[in-house]
Amino acid sequence: MLIAIDHGNYAIKTPRFTFVSGLTEHSVKPPMTDEILEYGGRFWTLSSKRLPYMRDKTQDERFFILTLFAIAKELERKGQYSPNEHIQLAVGLPPEHYGGLKEKFANYFKRSAPVRFSYRDKPYSALITQVMVFPQAFAAVVPQSGMVLNTSRLFIIDIGGYTTDVLLLQNGKPDLQFCRSLETGVITMNNEVIRKVSSQYDMKIDDEHITNVLQGKEKYLPDEVKEEIFTAARHHANDILNQLRELQVDLRSNPAVFIGGGSILLQPYLSGSPLAGKAEFIDSPNANAVGYEMLGEKQLARLRG
Repeated sequence: MLIAIDHGNYAIKTPRFTFVSGLTEHSVKPPMTDEILEYGGRFWTLSSKRLPYMRDKTQDERFFILTLFAIAKELERKGQYSPNEHIQLAVGLPPEHYGGLKEKFANYFKRSAPVRFSYRDKPYSALITQVMVFPQAFAAVVPQSGMVLNTSRLFIIDIGGYTTDVLLLQNGKPDLQFCRSLETGVITMNNEVIRKVSSQYDMKIDDEHITNVLQGKEKYLPDEVKEEIFTAARHHANDILNQLRELQVDLRSNPAVFIGGGSILLQPYLSGSPLAGKAEFIDSPNANAVGYEMLGEKQLARLRG
């Protein structure tokens, strides 16, 4: 079974699921929840508190545990329970890190024996037979092949949790000689907003508050705190566009596509700026995972001959 996973600093995405990149470890089985994963003699639950930023996600086992959650969710969705599965993984890395970390990232998931774990009290034995690693950002526009192939020069701007990744496509193909990663993802904005609100209003807020305000879902926070969040989002969007210009990425003279959860949150401020030109937006946070799945299916089809 092919399973595509986008390992974001803020959230884990498959083509059909999204959950925060947060974990809590337990020495004994915790009560009050049934979404428990048992692996290696320990119990794990998902947390709304994301893990600290890691450029190299292979430095410990936490992103592997998050991967097991993603695999279990996709296996459960299939609706036909089988305790023994052969898994092909399709994953990705930011373009600027792709060349240096591709092999290490693939080896992180590979195991010589089946991975045995339980999820919701069901035992699984998953043999990861193949790991395919693709460039992030490029994958997200694979479903938009008509637009990509008909544009000779196109910038993809992926605003994620911690980074904003920029990739140039030339005639539909990634130009890995021009790929940049800026530390201007929404986590950097959120951290500054949380600090400022704590200092000025003596109030504790978190990432979820900020997301809900920007999505128009937050009803409880005072208006002045909401206005701080709106102002921060406006400034952050402008800062991203100005940093892109410093990289010679002028969206007034070049077509561009914004992707990623951060671009969805900041879209009103990005699209309203003259610096964004006529940029388009892909409004699904799962776009990279969907692209990994499509690229993985094509690669497996070629291998089958």
